[in-house]
Amino acid sequence: MTTPLPISFFPSLLLIPAICFTICHANSNLLCIPSEREALLKFKNHLIDPSNSLSSWVEGGDCCKWIGVVCHNSTGHVHQLHLAALSPYDQSAINPSLLELKHLSFLDLSNNNFGSIQIPKFLGMLESLTYLNLSHAQFQGAIPHNLGNLSKLHYLDLGGNYLKPKSLQWVSGLSSLQYLDLSSADLHKANDWVQVTLKLPSLLELHLSACGLEDYPLPISVNSTKSLVVLDLSQNRFSSVPESIFSLHGLVSIDLSGNSLEGPIPDYFGNTSFLEVLDLSWNHLNSSIPNSLYSLNRLQFLSLSSNQLQGTISSAIGNLSSVTHLDLSNTKIEGGISEILQSLSRCCLGCLESLDMSNNQLSGHLTDQLGQFKNLSYLSLAQNKISGPIPSSIGELSSLETLDFGHNLLEGVVFETHFFNLTRLTTLKASHNRLRFEPNSNWIPPFQCERIELGHWHLGPKFPQWLKFQKKLSYLDIFHVGISDVMPTWFLNLPTQFAYLNLSSNQLTGEISYLNVKDSVDLSSNRFTGPLPRVISTLSMLLLSNNLFSGSLSELICNPSLTGMLALYIETNLLIGEIPDCWNHWETLSYLNLANNNLTGKIPPTLGYTSLFLINLRNNSMFGELPYTLRNSWSLVMLDLSENHFSGSVPAWIGDKLSNLVVLSLRSNNFDGHIPHKICDLQFLQNLDLANNNISGVIPKCFNNLSAMATKIKTNNEVSLSLSNFYKFYLKALLVLKGREDEYGSTLGLVTSMDLSANSLTGEIPKKIGSLVGLLSLNFSGNLLTGNIPDSIGNMELMESLDLSMNRLNGEIPPSFSNLNFLNHFNVSYNNLTGQIPTSTQLQSFENLSYVGNHLCGPPLSKKCTSKGIPTDVANNGSSNEGSKVNWLYVSIVLGFVMGFWGVVAPLFFIRSWRIAYYRKLDHICGKLHVFWATMGM
Repeated sequence: MTTPLPISFFPSLLLIPAICFTICHANSNLLCIPSEREALLKFKNHLIDPSNSLSSWVEGGDCCKWIGVVCHNSTGHVHQLHLAALSPYDQSAINPSLLELKHLSFLDLSNNNFGSIQIPKFLGMLESLTYLNLSHAQFQGAIPHNLGNLSKLHYLDLGGNYLKPKSLQWVSGLSSLQYLDLSSADLHKANDWVQVTLKLPSLLELHLSACGLEDYPLPISVNSTKSLVVLDLSQNRFSSVPESIFSLHGLVSIDLSGNSLEGPIPDYFGNTSFLEVLDLSWNHLNSSIPNSLYSLNRLQFLSLSSNQLQGTISSAIGNLSSVTHLDLSNTKIEGGISEILQSLSRCCLGCLESLDMSNNQLSGHLTDQLGQFKNLSYLSLAQNKISGPIPSSIGELSSLETLDFGHNLLEGVVFETHFFNLTRLTTLKASHNRLRFEPNSNWIPPFQCERIELGHWHLGPKFPQWLKFQKKLSYLDIFHVGISDVMPTWFLNLPTQFAYLNLSSNQLTGEISYLNVKDSVDLSSNRFTGPLPRVISTLSMLLLSNNLFSGSLSELICNPSLTGMLALYIETNLLIGEIPDCWNHWETLSYLNLANNNLTGKIPPTLGYTSLFLINLRNNSMFGELPYTLRNSWSLVMLDLSENHFSGSVPAWIGDKLSNLVVLSLRSNNFDGHIPHKICDLQFLQNLDLANNNISGVIPKCFNNLSAMATKIKTNNEVSLSLSNFYKFYLKALLVLKGREDEYGSTLGLVTSMDLSANSLTGEIPKKIGSLVGLLSLNFSGNLLTGNIPDSIGNMELMESLDLSMNRLNGEIPPSFSNLNFLNHFNVSYNNLTGQIPTSTQLQSFENLSYVGNHLCGPPLSKKCTSKGIPTDVANNGSSNEGSKVNWLYVSIVLGFVMGFWGVVAPLFFIRSWRIAYYRKLDHICGKLHVFWATMGM
C-alpha cells in the first residue's frame, strides 16, 4: 500500500528548527525577563512531565536556555514554546500564566493529555501568535470563538481532538491564516464550513478529515480563494464530490479518500492541470477510469484503490509522464498485465517508484518489460489471475524493496538469476502460486529480507539452506512447501528473533526444545515429536496442532511469564495427564483448543478466569461436572466438550451467563437431568448438540426463543474474530448433520442445527419448534417422544436434514412436510406413524429405510393406500380378522374331534388292556341298566 507524497507549501516552517538553534545560540549570554520566567514556572506546575523533560526549568535559571523555550535574539522575550508530547497519557492542565508572555508567537502543545477539557478561552488573547498547534491533546467540546481574534495567525492545528463546534464563523477573522487543520472535529452541524474556509484569502492548506461532513441538499455559490493548493476532505460522508471545490483550479493536492462517493469519476479532476496528488481511494466509484485523468501530466501520486471500477485500463495511462506512485488495487479492473506494463513503459520507466494493482482481475503473462522500471521500489500484483513464469528480468530491478506476487496462477521454475540484482529487497511475498525454487545448496542470496512469504511453493524436500544467510528476517511463512526433513539445529539457533514463523503443513520431524519467536508461531500439521517446546514470554500465538507432541501441559501452562498469550492450539497430539489448574495469569487468552489428545481429569476452575472466545476439549477422557467458574467466561462464542465423560446436569448458567455462544456441543458425555430453560436465552446460538447423553424430561417449549435459529437471513459465512496483526481466526466445529460428522469452517456462520438425539427425552415435540425457520438440521431421534409430529415443522422450509426416528410418535406425517423442498436426509423410522406419506418432490426420493417400522403407505413404499389413506395390507388384515371369528369355530370343532379321537378312541385300538377294561366297563354298565329297567317294569 502506498502513501501520499508529502507536499509542503510552507518552506518557512521547514526553517523553524534551524531558526530555533540560531536564536538559542544567540541568547546564550542573555538572561530572560524575570516576569516571563515566573510565568513559565507557574505554567510548568500544572504540567505532568513523567520523562522529566523540563528538568532545566528551575527557579533563578535563565529561561532562554530551558528546553522547549526560544527567546527573541534582541529583546530576550519568550518567543516560542515547543512543548509537544510531554505527557501523552497523564493528565495535565494549562495555566493562564501564558498571558504574561506578550510576545509569544509560537505555541506547540500537541500530543499531550489535557483531560478532555475545552480549549481555554484565554488562548484567544495571545495576540502575537502566528503558530498554534493543539492537535491530539484530548480537548473536547466547543471551540472558543475568540480564537478568531488571532489575526496574525498563519498556522492553526486543532486536529485529533473531540471538538464539536456548531459554527466556524470565528475562522473568518483569521485573515492571515495559511494552514488550517480541524481533522476529527464533529462539523456536521457547522453548515458554514464551505462559506468560511474557502473564502480565507491566504489559505494554502485545509485539512478537514473525519469531520462528519455530508452532501448539501442545494449547491452553494462561493467566491472561493484562489490560494488554496492542498485540500483534505478524507473520511467524511460525501456521496458526490462537493461542487464547491470545482472552481478551485489551482489545487495541487486533493484527498477525498474514505468517503462514500458514488457513480463515475468526475471530469472536473482533468481540469486541475496543476494537480500532483489525487487520492480517491476507499469509495464506491463504479465507472471506468476517464481519459481526462490520463491528461494530468504533472500528477505524481494517483490512488483509486478500493473502488468498484469497471473495464480495462486505457493505453492513455502512458500519458502520466510524472507519476511516481500509482495505486489501482482492489478496484475490479480487468485486462492483460503485459499491455498495462507496455503502456506505462512509454511514460514512466525512469520515474515510477511504486505500482500497486493487487486484488483485481488482471490476467496474462508477465514479460521482460518489467525489468525496465529501474526506479521501482514497491511492486504488488497480488490476488489476480496472472499466469505463466516469472520473467528473469525482474532480477534487474535494483531499487526494488517490496515484491508481492501472492495469490496468482504463476507457475514454473524460479532460478537464482531471478534475484541476481535485488540487493535492496526487504519484503518478498509470493505465496499461493505453483512455483518451484531449488537453488544450489551453497547459494547466498544477494538480499537481506525482513519478510518472506513463499507458502505453496515447492521448496523441498530439504529444508532451505539459504535461509541461514538472512540475518534480518523477522517474518517467515513457508507453509505447505513440500519439506520432508529434520528441523535443522542452525535454524533454531538463528541470531535473529522472529516476530512470526509459519512452517505448517509440511513433513518436518524432530524435537524442538526452544522457540525464539516473539509474537506468533505455527508449526501445525507436521510430525514433530517430544515434549512441548519452551517459548519466550512475549509469545501471543502458539499453534502446534496435528503433530506428535507428547507429555504434560504443566511446564507450559504454569509458566508465570506467559502473560500475553492469545491463542493456544495443541489439538490432535499425544498429550497426557490433567490440564493444570494455573490459568490465573492467562487473562488475555482468547482461543484454547486441546481436542483429540489423551487428557484426563476435571476442567480446572482457574480456566474460568480467562477471556476465552473458544474452548475445545473434544475427544479426550476428561470427567466430572463443569466448574462453576466457567460462568465467568461470558465472551465464549464456542464451547465444545463433546466425546468425554463429563457428568452432572447441564448447568443453567450456560444460558444465563454465556450469552454470546454460537456453538454449544456437549455431545457423547454422561450428562443427565433436564434441559435447563435458560438455554432458550442464548440469542446467538446457531448450533446446539446435546446428543448421546442421559438427559431426560421434556423438550423446552421456549426453544422458539432461540432467535438465531429463527431467522432465515445469515449475515456472515464464517464465525471469525480478528486476533493480532497477523491472524483472523475462523472458528471450526465438528457437527453431525445429515447422518455424518463433518468439519465446518468457512461456512460455519451459515449452519444452524439442533441435535438432541440418543437421550431419554419424553413428552411431545413442542408445536412452536416450527418457528425455528432458520434451522438446517433437526435431530430428535432415539428418544421416548410421543404424540403427533407438529404440523408447524413444515414451515421450516430451509431444512436439509430431519431425523425423528426411534421414538413413539404416532399419527400421520403432516401434509405440510411437502413444503420441505431442500431435504436430503430424512428419517422417521421405528415409530407408530400411520397413513399416507405426503406427496412432494423430496419425500418420495428417500429409501424405504426412512419409513420402516411404521404403518405408512404410498410412494416410495410399495404398500398402497385405500381411498381413506389406509395401507391395503392393514385393510385386508381387518377383514380377515372378522372372518377368523367364524373360522375359529370350525377350528375348535376340528381340534376337539382330533383331541377326542387321539385321546380316547385311538388308545382303544392300540392298547389291548385298555380295550378289555373298556368293554368290561360297558358290560357292567349295561347289566346295571338292564336290572334297573327290569325293576321299573315290575
